Amino acid sequence: MNISQQRDATARPRARGTERSLARRAELIAIGRRLFADTSYDALSMDDIARQAHVAKGLIYYYFQSKRGYYLAIIQDSVADLVSYAASGLELAQVDRVHRTIDSYLRYAEHHQAAYRTIVSGGVGFDAEVHAIRDGVREAIVATIADGAYGRGDIGPLARMGLVAWVCGVEGATLDWIDRPVLSRTAMGELLVKTLGGTLRAIEELDPSCPAPPPARRDG
Repeated sequence: MNISQQRDATARPRARGTERSLARRAELIAIGRRLFADTSYDALSMDDIARQAHVAKGLIYYYFQSKRGYYLAIIQDSVADLVSYAASGLELAQVDRVHRTIDSYLRYAEHHQAAYRTIVSGGVGFDAEVHAIRDGVREAIVATIADGAYGRGDIGPLARMGLVAWVCGVEGATLDWIDRPVLSRTAMGELLVKTLGGTLRAIEELDPSCPAPPPARRDG
């Protein structure tokens, strides 16, 4: 066996080990997403998590170092799903993409309430990483709405601030909605679309380079 073959033989087990490690980490994150879907960070101890996940507590420490590290990994994974789904549907008309983005956002908040509360309002005290995740979600939603409304993401500071203000309002309204779900997700989504229309018209009035798109025509 020459040197090249020896290296290949050594690399294959390492690659398989890495794949198994990544798969195991992903499995633990999936378990954590289910556990924290409607349970707050403080309500579950590491012993609770290990028992409900049917794993040794040391395994969680091995992959994530701490309960906080584990929870942040879960939040980041959940947010990645939210942002990727909300930004999909490129084949749709621009206004339809806006509707899809809002519905996806509400669907996530509805089915991952504890995680959503953590992203929007903290959840682990004043945690810079949690706040960075929240800010990243805001910027991603603003970019997706801008692309759906204007067909581009490179908008000026006034338009961006208008959309940030709308997103912050959406966060507060969504927190209230998941606490008191007196409206259906469809009705809540339509309400947010209408308020977005008002925001876009205000932006157009102050910055004509960002004209508001015409309202979507809905059959029936």
